[in-house]
Amino acid sequence: MNADLIIYNIGQLVTGKEVPLKDGESPMENIEILENGYIVISGNEIMEVGQGEVPSKLIKFTTKLVDAEGCVVTPGLIDSHTHLVHGGSRENEFLDKIQGVPYLEILEKGGGILSSVRATRELSEEELLDKAKKTLRTMLTFGITTVESKSGYGLDSETELKQLKVNERLNHEQEVEVISTFMGAHALPEEYRDRREEFIGKIIDLLPIIKERNLAEFFDVFCEEGVFSNEESRRLYSEAKKYGFKLRIHADEIVNTKGAELAVEFEMNSADHLMAISDEGIEALKNSKTIANLLPGTSFSLGKAYAPARKMIESGVQVALSTDYNPGSCPTENLQLIMQIAALKLKMKPKEIFKAVTINAAKSIGREKTIGSIEEGKKADFVVFDARNIEYILYHFGVSHTKKVFKNGCLVYKKVGG
Repeated sequence: MNADLIIYNIGQLVTGKEVPLKDGESPMENIEILENGYIVISGNEIMEVGQGEVPSKLIKFTTKLVDAEGCVVTPGLIDSHTHLVHGGSRENEFLDKIQGVPYLEILEKGGGILSSVRATRELSEEELLDKAKKTLRTMLTFGITTVESKSGYGLDSETELKQLKVNERLNHEQEVEVISTFMGAHALPEEYRDRREEFIGKIIDLLPIIKERNLAEFFDVFCEEGVFSNEESRRLYSEAKKYGFKLRIHADEIVNTKGAELAVEFEMNSADHLMAISDEGIEALKNSKTIANLLPGTSFSLGKAYAPARKMIESGVQVALSTDYNPGSCPTENLQLIMQIAALKLKMKPKEIFKAVTINAAKSIGREKTIGSIEEGKKADFVVFDARNIEYILYHFGVSHTKKVFKNGCLVYKKVGG
């Protein structure tokens, strides 16, 4: 293979490759960081990774050389939990929220998730597509190259399918890769308030339709008190598994419903939120391949308790971090801010944080063989940060440190003046 592109003079190259732990490191600090590194790209794949001077034999007449100028380079960031496709926004509830008005009271006034459902139903596919594209362009500026996107603001067959069609189109009409999740079990819609069983049946009826049309790879349920119980969730997951969906879960967010244990039982890719996880849930996760996907931006936005990240990590649980981008509890596209909150509030260490948004996030969406680390044969998705070390990216909070973003070996974002 010929080298089409070489990035050299990389100050710190965070390959994300998992390596043996060093003395004193936590169970999630086992990622490789190379000083004075380089990356060789052929087409859309990584051809070679190394340190020091680039071997002259790799440089051809047509090879493009890019000087990283001593900056940090990491794998493309992966946002593995978002509610990307939705209508409207909920700033009209913001004053109530910061004044402590209970969510159920906001819901009774026509706000909350059901207001987002109404707004999503009202928008056309094209309008939802344009809105999601704008969001993804913003995410790209923060170094995000892959996003998981859930439905769940339709809560009827027509709108759920519309959201999933938008996910499908996004993969052909912009640069960020979108992984699609069907989450019809996000809430109970107003029209089914007294007909729970009928609504659950509607979700089950949609499963073969979505699978036949290849509109979603994953299936997700909000397993929570007052939403869908553990037993209802178990029933839905059993049906989804029959059709070959991969599984993830909104688990133990507000109260403990043994969602983490359910995730392990069904061998799910991820259990997400986990602010109310029990010791038994942590024990179950540490002995499994299920990733604990933590969303500290939601705790920050709502003023709620944070997930016990240190306890999980020290117990041997593998953790990912995501924005939970959504119009209600976490309206931010800034994954770098989430990483900074994880450092300041979850007390996660720099290596742990970068592992959480790269290779562990890739595992949570079933993509660890192709993305999530800078290794030979993987996709050439990577970010150049305007920083000399990873600590600076977390220390200097509230700004974007992104200088350049490459997706499939192509430059897709460059900071003005960068």
